[in-house]
Amino acid sequence: MRITMIGTGYVGLVSGACFSDFGHDVTCVDKDAGKIDALKRGTMPIFEPGLDQLVERNVRGGRLGFTTDLKEGVAGADAIFIAVGTPSRRGDGHADLSYVFGAAREIAEALTGPAVIVTKSTVPVGTGDEVERILHEVAPGTDTWVVSNPEFLREGAAIEDFKRPDRIVLGTENDDAAEIMREVYRPLYLNKAPLLFTSRRTAELIKYAANAFLATKITFINEVADLCEAVGADVQDVARGIGLDNRIGSKFLHAGPGYGGSCFP
Repeated sequence: MRITMIGTGYVGLVSGACFSDFGHDVTCVDKDAGKIDALKRGTMPIFEPGLDQLVERNVRGGRLGFTTDLKEGVAGADAIFIAVGTPSRRGDGHADLSYVFGAAREIAEALTGPAVIVTKSTVPVGTGDEVERILHEVAPGTDTWVVSNPEFLREGAAIEDFKRPDRIVLGTENDDAAEIMREVYRPLYLNKAPLLFTSRRTAELIKYAANAFLATKITFINEVADLCEAVGADVQDVARGIGLDNRIGSKFLHAGPGYGGSCFP
């Protein structure tokens, strides 16, 4: 399949490289000419173990390319992923969706045929509805379907997480879009990775709910660590004691620095 990835940040570059490694024909688009030139030279804008070799192998194989020309990148694509930044706005902390909506408008202007538009960026519930409205406004009559497909990648283990995911969340209630997304993720589907199809709004909320729960576990164990210091207990033993309970689990129960990162506003 032909896949276009809008944005070559952490999510876009890792996802695009992995999709090309599955055998798809992938074009990554970014407005930053310096970044695209560097990628063409084999210089990665981020550090992720194994990413440089993954990109090099698929560029050499003719399955992965980079461009600043969105119109060129979108032409003939079956699935177009929006993986641009959604930074917290200064002042109110709300997600800045201007890059997402701007990408949607440019995609609509460049479409040459039917396509699935996939939001991979972390976005508030209802963002897909607005992306769909923009597409219908700018390119009325074009067959497009908007799907929510949030990412769950850990920095430092992103390639492994992409290729061996716990689940793949796909927010769509359209049969045509669902079939295209099954084909996009076919290699993982054949390896028994669970494909969880939900409504688009549900998929958007799953991402925020997962982030919130992980942040809660990290915050909780840090509070327990403070309590342990006050009463003379060992927080590592406490974490192990509660983590062995299958209802709780041992992951993210390591006291230390608080949570952080671009997906945790």
